[in-house]
Amino acid sequence: MNTERLQTLKDYPHLYSFLPMLYIAWSDEVLLPSEVEAIQKVMTQEKWLEPSEIRIINRWLDPANPPSARELQFWRQKMIEAGRELPSEARQSLAALGVEIAKLKANEHLDWFARQETNNALCAIEEALGVVGSDACGEVLADKRPEADTVEEEVSFPVEEMTKLLDGDYAAEKWKVRRLLSDPAFAYQDFENKDAYREQVLQWCKVLADQGLGAAAFPEKYGGKDNLGIYVAVFETLGYHDLSLLIKFGVQFGLFGGSIAWLGTEKHHKKYLKDIGTLALPGCFAMTESGHGSNVREIETTAIYDPETEEFIICTPSDNARKEYIGNAAKHGQVATVFAQLSTLGESYGVHAFAVRIRDKEGNPMPGVRIADNGRKLGLNGVDNGRLWFDMVRIPRENLLNRFGDVDKEGNYSSPIPGEAKRFFTMLGTLVGGRVCVPMAGLSAAKSGLSIAIKYALKRRQFGPPDQAETLILDYPTHQRRLMPLLANAYALDFAHKYMAKRFLNQAEEDSREIEALAAGLKAVSTWYTTATLQECREACGGNGYLWENRFADLKADTDVFTTFEGDNTVLLQLVAKGRLNVFKNEFRNMNALGYLRFFADQAGKTIHTYNPFFTGNTEKSHLLSANFHLESFQFREETLVLSVANRLKKKIDRGDDSYQAFLACQTHLVEMATAYIDRVILEQFQAAIEAEKDSALVPILKQLCQLYALHHLEKHKGWYLEQGYFDGVKTKAIRKLVDQLCKSTRQNAGALVDAFAIPSQCLNAAILQ
Repeated sequence: MNTERLQTLKDYPHLYSFLPMLYIAWSDEVLLPSEVEAIQKVMTQEKWLEPSEIRIINRWLDPANPPSARELQFWRQKMIEAGRELPSEARQSLAALGVEIAKLKANEHLDWFARQETNNALCAIEEALGVVGSDACGEVLADKRPEADTVEEEVSFPVEEMTKLLDGDYAAEKWKVRRLLSDPAFAYQDFENKDAYREQVLQWCKVLADQGLGAAAFPEKYGGKDNLGIYVAVFETLGYHDLSLLIKFGVQFGLFGGSIAWLGTEKHHKKYLKDIGTLALPGCFAMTESGHGSNVREIETTAIYDPETEEFIICTPSDNARKEYIGNAAKHGQVATVFAQLSTLGESYGVHAFAVRIRDKEGNPMPGVRIADNGRKLGLNGVDNGRLWFDMVRIPRENLLNRFGDVDKEGNYSSPIPGEAKRFFTMLGTLVGGRVCVPMAGLSAAKSGLSIAIKYALKRRQFGPPDQAETLILDYPTHQRRLMPLLANAYALDFAHKYMAKRFLNQAEEDSREIEALAAGLKAVSTWYTTATLQECREACGGNGYLWENRFADLKADTDVFTTFEGDNTVLLQLVAKGRLNVFKNEFRNMNALGYLRFFADQAGKTIHTYNPFFTGNTEKSHLLSANFHLESFQFREETLVLSVANRLKKKIDRGDDSYQAFLACQTHLVEMATAYIDRVILEQFQAAIEAEKDSALVPILKQLCQLYALHHLEKHKGWYLEQGYFDGVKTKAIRKLVDQLCKSTRQNAGALVDAFAIPSQCLNAAILQ
């Protein structure tokens, strides 16, 4: 328990009058910016408190230092004890309750409570908190939380239980972010001026930093919680709000802060992390160059060590080497993590990261640093993206982020990792968190789009039989076909991302390459899904979807770049394909003669089973809805594509083609194979999630969604399956009919399924839903 607060109450017993209102404000574990502002405004506009008393109450209002559960219980106990002695009229308001409690504790201060200005001020705070009346007093003394909104329509599954499942291991943190985003301080505004928009986003980001959310992944001694999982959960939930805030948050705490944390060492942590976590030190992540985006290894910026001054000299050798599209650079950033080619004593050691101050504390560019604004963009105009040039900028040797490579005073280079290539990929591997987080937030944006489109379709009517009510547009099979598979896909991706996040957060060193490939592939498939889903949802809302007030303009514009930042999706899938081919090659390399025989026998067995007419033409409903059939079909596609592309590559190399040209010739084939791998992982994790919930009331609806996800994908690739002889035409027709049936069945729970996302109404904020 906070003994300082207890001693304060003993020294200033009349401050007991604030306990009921402070208890109400803190009882949901989140002190909202509007609540803090309301209390502070009343405290400062009247001369009814001494400066020392105002400082005390401000300390109690610090969102980064909340009262513990034990302390809240102590406050409640004191109020209950006092409440037993209070007349009923003292229970008519929190202000009256607070005054009477304080009178019992502070007999010598009775004149303080007799002042009209004191009572007026306490009543003003109560009104500002929106908890006026005896019901609020009863809530304080009974310690009852407000009940959650209930779903009025009858549905076939418990919505709150589904929300709990979707929120996963960090439900409390996601709930806290939802509460914050519901506060009036986070209300959307229509900014014509990009500078005003950027300042608003910065202020929002500061509120999150004040709540301790930005520093969550940092060590405790630097103001964090040493919990990367909390950061991931917060980032995912911010995807329901203005996405400029999401990206600003990610740049500051994930990219800039993360690079200092994961690429730096203790001296860098001590110097930077605390100020990064509080946003006292805004920063940038300067990796991308005009001439090199995805190909980081070939960036041109140089960092040449000067042993005479013990400094690195950072240079932009050509305009093509300028740092491009750097978040926080145009306006707010003071320090940048700059990636550059390290050279010392005439030798080059590849790409390393350096902490480089780009502005002084007054916001002026540092000598040798040139900064330009990227200007207005297709979206995310609340983020100050900019360009950076460095002209012989000198930085101390200690500013090299030296976890993986260091230079001593004399200029001698050392590294715990032998080989430039391995060191480079190890360094990039520590930054894979961005590829884990971005698609999760993108999925949140897609969920917002689905929620708006489906809720609108459940109220919008068009056409119908003569002399009868018009038909709800979600009752049209075409509308169900547009939205229900996307809804099923959202649930499938949700479980896949949870699996990815858990593996990332608990990864062993030997799993790092597999996790990097999986993160790259999921990022590609998921962000493409977001782009396609928001377009379909916009169209499903007709002309209303084209109006800015219905959110699609921002959702589409702001997420469009997700397909190319943190890695271009097509390039990422080639990375995935290379990884899968390496796995395939290593499996063969480790086989003995018996292993080869088993492999080819297994392939022969699959061929006999696969091309059996009883399988290729089987249209039994039980077969088509079978989880085994779905997974086997996805695996067949993946394995066939791996074997066929491996065979193509081998033939080309055997005839004398170099490996690069062979890879180019098979590039589209490789991308298709990588996508098939990710599709299989998504289905596998959806089925695993259902198995984990086998005793839950959620299983029937989850199975239905999983069946729709799987069959819709098989239908999408029916041409390929027909070419392979895996399906007969009669089977693809049966699958199509079954998808129609599943869309119709899913429509019955569509409203509840989007309600389970638990997106705050202030975040959706679409006029067509009013």
